[in-house]
Amino acid sequence: MRALFRLLVLCVLAAPASAGTVLVFGDSLSAGYGLSRGQGWVDLLARDLAPRHRVINASVSGETTAGGLSRLPQVLTRHTPDVVVLELGGNDGLRGLPVETMYANLEKMVALSRAAGAKVLLVGIGLPPNYGQPYVAKFRAAYDELARKHRLAYVPLLIQGFETNLAYFQADSIHPTAQAQPIMLRNVRAQLPLPVR
Repeated sequence: MRALFRLLVLCVLAAPASAGTVLVFGDSLSAGYGLSRGQGWVDLLARDLAPRHRVINASVSGETTAGGLSRLPQVLTRHTPDVVVLELGGNDGLRGLPVETMYANLEKMVALSRAAGAKVLLVGIGLPPNYGQPYVAKFRAAYDELARKHRLAYVPLLIQGFETNLAYFQADSIHPTAQAQPIMLRNVRAQLPLPVR
């Protein structure tokens, strides 16, 4: 009986180790560019979900969808996530790369994630209006189409709620400030398809 009790205690203590894993796979908006350690929305998400779920931030500042596609297989193998938060494409847009290529890369990453057994949350990005209305509209529509086609959990715009308020952006007018991170967290958290454990 005593041995059984010890086994039950060990199972309870080991519960966090079997918690779901959320992989955030993005660019500087998720890597916390220009912020102090622990201020980024991904850090806030990790604290919000602990200890039931663990959050891995595999985001890289400056990452394009092509770079993400080349990195993703190894990251999936290493972390075996239950959920992949896919937040890429902004650097493709800022470089004026073909939207069709960005779409294809994102679609392949969705397929890779699902093949690895993970649910996918697609996070959309916007571009400044100076890139021209036709390109900006096509860029935004690519996320909408991808989410619709593959029935993905979806955040249409990571910076929804403050996108036109420069007070929430750093001096480059691209990267959100620490003040904006809780809003970004709420946008993602509302659509996050957490695993049931």
